[in-house]
Amino acid sequence: MRDLLLSNEKINIDLLAQLNIVKDNKDQKQVNSFLSKYLPNRLIKKLIPLELGQKKCVSLTIKDMQLIMSLTNYWQLKPNGTEGFRTAEVTIGGVDCNAVSSKTMESNKHKGLYFIGEVLDVTGWLGGYNFQWAWSSGYVAGQAV
Repeated sequence: MRDLLLSNEKINIDLLAQLNIVKDNKDQKQVNSFLSKYLPNRLIKKLIPLELGQKKCVSLTIKDMQLIMSLTNYWQLKPNGTEGFRTAEVTIGGVDCNAVSSKTMESNKHKGLYFIGEVLDVTGWLGGYNFQWAWSSGYVAGQAV
């Protein structure tokens, strides 16, 4: 990601890729109601004009569909930098947990090599859970050594 930010590449975001299912299903719901299955209501209210949002899906014209698609698809963002290491967080990646014994935290391939905490590919919520994981996995490895 850092390389992407430094290279000034654009990021394409598609909020709702399968909008054609609205028309194909002959859905009698209003557009806003249908979209609420896929997007937050507050976002729908900001993106979709009131009149269009109140139309029934089955009555959408090709022009209506194109408008909805243009409002929910094909967003382009161009990051202008990062906040640096002060706020950086890693959210995924690390040593594969399948390559480590869950009873000892020892590598299955290299005896005597132990992995604990965030060096392992364990994903969790923010809020101190990583500390608990570090302490627990460290304890397990310590008992095995």
